[in-house]
Amino acid sequence: MGKPTGFIEFLRELPSELSPVERVHNWDEFHLPMDEDKLRTQGARCMDCGIPFCHTGNLISGMASGCPINNLIPEWNDLVYRGLWKEALDRLHKTNNFPEFTGRVCPAPCEGACVLGINNPPVTIKNIEASIIDKGWDEGWITAEPPAKRTGKKIAVIGSGPAGLSAAAQLNKAGHWVTVYERADRPGGLLMYGIPNMKLDKEQVVMRRLKVLEDEGVTFICNTEVGKDLPAEQLLKEYDSVVLCTGATKPRDLGIPGRELKGIHFAMDFLTANTKAVLDKSTNENFISAEGKDIAIIGGGDTGTDCVGTSIRHGCKSLVQLEILPKPPSERAANNPWPEWPKVYRLDYGQEEAAAKFGDDPRGYLTTATKFEGDENGNVKAVHTVEVEWAKNEKGQFIPNHIPGTEKVLPAQLVLLAMGFLGPEQPLLDALGLERDARSNVKAEHEKYTTSIPGVFAAGDCRRGQSLVVWAINEGRGVARECDLYLMGSTDLP
Repeated sequence: MGKPTGFIEFLRELPSELSPVERVHNWDEFHLPMDEDKLRTQGARCMDCGIPFCHTGNLISGMASGCPINNLIPEWNDLVYRGLWKEALDRLHKTNNFPEFTGRVCPAPCEGACVLGINNPPVTIKNIEASIIDKGWDEGWITAEPPAKRTGKKIAVIGSGPAGLSAAAQLNKAGHWVTVYERADRPGGLLMYGIPNMKLDKEQVVMRRLKVLEDEGVTFICNTEVGKDLPAEQLLKEYDSVVLCTGATKPRDLGIPGRELKGIHFAMDFLTANTKAVLDKSTNENFISAEGKDIAIIGGGDTGTDCVGTSIRHGCKSLVQLEILPKPPSERAANNPWPEWPKVYRLDYGQEEAAAKFGDDPRGYLTTATKFEGDENGNVKAVHTVEVEWAKNEKGQFIPNHIPGTEKVLPAQLVLLAMGFLGPEQPLLDALGLERDARSNVKAEHEKYTTSIPGVFAAGDCRRGQSLVVWAINEGRGVARECDLYLMGSTDLP
């Protein structure tokens, strides 16, 4: 490393943000740029640790430890420290097609596995990554690079989320003609409609990269749902290979009394309609507004947080977020050692904004909904809740048991279900006759990605289940390699 004692001399420092009170009045990203000198100082904190766990990308206790796409983190940290930004960008692009996405929305398992993080705050890897790619765009270093020659092979990629985009980018780089099918009106999948604009800007960040892919030769066909608007069999006839990257978009429901009431929505329907309204600069007939309402969000993950931030920007009256799991500890527990992902309490951007507006973190832990109550017009007006305790049943499984006497009734004219996803939607898989695993995902081995139909591959959440954007990029790059090998008999893709 360029500064062997940097981790001793310098403290961890993150960029400033607009205050929660200020930023909730618009849909813009709110992280402020950091001075280059400070970024170089943060790069200097990267130790010469001998065995850098930050880029291992292992699964430990079911969660990512280190970077799943094996970013060359120590190398570009050192290059940033030395002011060699273009060289840092080149190293970053070797493993990551879209650092501007991961640098904004990835939870940074790399930082959880940072060796410095054993006994000090870890290196600010995520912020340095975002800074490298943003400087690359600002300096004009990122331009379209079409392949020098074409193979003549045609590939259809179904789904334009992070897995589909990375697969398309890599296959196009190999010289194949790639067409990406997307059922929404804009490409980007989860990146476009599943993540709010203040977290990932669509026009300035997502569309900018999509334009480069188009200039490199990738074709996007939107408003087309394969299996509905276009027969799946037609793709098998017209293309040399098909890559499924449809995601895991079947939401987990909550089958309690009152579920049929109006005003109860899946979180992704709420977020998608909102982002479309922001991009169209108008509301549409499917827009779901939280303005002036008491909001109950059921689910404590990233999607729930995005519902919090979106509801506050609408101008909600009050807001609660129900989380059935216990509140995490402030520091790593004994059963959560490094380099596992640190399961510790965090105040994410949405909860930070809610605390600024309403006075406290809106999350209620160890709490579940038992019933929805409606008014005389069939609209939801309240959520009945109860606290729970986790205990083993006769099979040794942990289950939540209701605690008598802890029942509450919370006002709610809008309820958002953000409890995760059960797997891919099945109609397309049924139409293709694909074999599935026990969790209803497309059956395809990791790092092989071959399905039960020759020439048809699957990657991302439709194969592995709900996961991180960075895992989707990992699988998109991997499926491109295997598809290229299938078509050409050999491959130069990493």
